Order: sequence, then structure tokens, then C-alpha cells
Amino acid sequence: MDNKEEDLGEFDPNIPEEGPSTPPPGWLDDIHGYKGHKGGEDDNPLYPPPPAYTPQPELNRNTLVPNIKVPTISEDIARDALLKFVESKWTYSSKPARNLTFKELKTITVYRYRLETYTETRTSAWQFEPYNGQMVDGPQYGTSPPPWDIPVSMPQRYTDVVEKVRVPHSSFVKMCHHCNGCGKTRCVACSGRGQKRCTFCHGHGRTRKKRCTSCHGRGRRKCTSCHGHGHKTCTVCHGNQNLMHFILLTVTWKNNVEDYIPDRQPDFPDKKFEKVTGDPFFIDENVLVYPIQGFPDQEICDVSTKLINEHLNRFSSTSRILQQRQTIELVPLTHAYYSYSGKDYSFFVYGIENKVFTSKYPSACTIL
Repeated sequence: MDNKEEDLGEFDPNIPEEGPSTPPPGWLDDIHGYKGHKGGEDDNPLYPPPPAYTPQPELNRNTLVPNIKVPTISEDIARDALLKFVESKWTYSSKPARNLTFKELKTITVYRYRLETYTETRTSAWQFEPYNGQMVDGPQYGTSPPPWDIPVSMPQRYTDVVEKVRVPHSSFVKMCHHCNGCGKTRCVACSGRGQKRCTFCHGHGRTRKKRCTSCHGRGRRKCTSCHGHGHKTCTVCHGNQNLMHFILLTVTWKNNVEDYIPDRQPDFPDKKFEKVTGDPFFIDENVLVYPIQGFPDQEICDVSTKLINEHLNRFSSTSRILQQRQTIELVPLTHAYYSYSGKDYSFFVYGIENKVFTSKYPSACTIL
């Protein structure tokens, strides 16, 4: 065999190259009420709710909050909490916790305000699936209902749920855009020839004046990608040649939550409060809640007004506000001052769970 490269075979010109994976702009029909779609991967119009779904706050209404008694803890509870904390720190000795002398248990009033706004959002996008004779719910059966008129089952309130629904009467069948209705596409790896040049002998059939053992002297090998056929089954229509297109409505229910705790204790990190619970002594729930007034802590009143207005402005234009809930929790916090071996220390007990935070502990001894 001479050094001329052999032809790698012929390809069938009737088998097309791969087209776009998604329909190109202008490929799909217009569906009444869904004309925001232009085609393309990122085409996902958002539908603001109709005016009838957009609640408005009432004028001159406010919410009053009852007074609450701040709970206290005993020395025994504070000591038990510290011992439990020490047990979780393998380098700490329990001896100081058992033998410390309390000097003062200072109760600190901590309120946590929480606003929850439960919303429903609707978006849609074109989807397709291989068509193999299934029923086509197209415009011949009627006009597609507007996005917000499509019935869906409401989930449990304040839970995050996503549901996808086919828009009625939006389906139609069209030739596959990926293979131009052929059902198969030209193999990219071998350019449709079914064979590839041998990489060991670079197509010469010989290496070091010996016949190439990889291609047996042919200079080419069968394409492993298409098994020598020169084409592959279309990955979009799976060989069915046609696709059924339809609009898929995505309904998203989301509980949008914001917490606020006034920062009035510089020695205690507020982030610790995120992992504990408090006593929700005030719960107010309505389609729209109204700012709190007359509560002893004016900062809670102010943040209530601020967050309610922010949520209304942020969500009402793009989503349907289904329900709001505002809560005030009393989060237990006690600053425990004590002495041990003639030195003064302190720690915090916080949350209903009686968690402990301390920046300094008397002993880091590993021997108990």
C-alpha cells in the first residue's frame, strides 16, 4: 500500500446535519393570550395577575398587640444548659460548670418579627415531545384559556410548591426542526462517512514499514460513534420525524419570609437566633396584614410598616398574593454572670431550646 490517503467513504446527502436543539424564532405558531413567546431557550414570559387578583390595603387600619410577660430561668436551668453545652465540646472540662457560683441572671427582652407573604406566580414556555400518534389537543378544540384562568389545585398554605400544566388547546404537530423530518442526522464524528481515518497509522495503512495492526492495513476504521452507518437517530424526535409542540404553564407557590430582630445586645451574635425558636405570642393573618401599632417596642412597629410595604410593592405586580402572616415571637435570652476560681465569666442562654453561647470558658482542659 502506498502513502496516499484512501477515501474514507461517501455520505448520503439526503441525511441532514444536526439542526438547532430548540425551535428557531418564528418556527412556532401564535397562541392567543400567549404572544409573549418568541422562541428560543430563555423564552419564559411572566404573567402578572389580573387586577381582580391584586388586593389593596384598607385605609386607617392597624393591628394592636397584647402585652407579654418576659419569662425567666432558674440557676438550675442555666447550669444544666451550660453542662449540656460543655459536653458537646470535647476540649472543655465540666468541672467549672458544676462548681461555678452564679452572681446574676439578667433576663433580656428579645422580640423577633416575621412577615410571610404567600404568593402564586405563573410563567409559561414552549415544550415539545416526539409525536408518535398521540392525541393532539389543538386550537380546533377551542381557544386556549388565559394563564390565570387555568384551574390548579391549591397546595397547603405557606409551602413552596411548583406545578406544571399543559395549556389546553395549545398543541400542534410539526416536522422536527433538528433533523428536518428525516428521523436521523448525519454523524458529526465521521462527517457522515461511517469511517474515520486510523489514528495509529494516520491513514497510511502501515507503521514502520509493517501493516498497521489497528486498521489491518485499510487506513481507516469504522466510526464507533455511529457504528459505521454514517448517521444517528435524531436525539430530539427519537426517529419519529415529527414533534408535538405545546405550551407548558409553570405555577409556583412560594412563601416569602423575612425575619427581623432589633440588634441591642452587642456581646451576643444575632445569627445565633436563626437556629432557635421563640414563643409566638402574636399571630396576625389575612390576605393583606396591616402595620402593627401601639406595641411597646417602637422598632417592631416601624419594621412592620416597612416590610409590609416592601412586600406589597415587590410581589403584587408580578404575583398573586394569596395570604400574609405576621408574627411576633418572644425569644428567650438570659445573660448569666458567674465566678470560678476567683475570676468572673459569663454566658448566654437563648431560645426555647436553652442553647448556650459563650466567648470564654474557664477551662479548656482535656482531662475531666
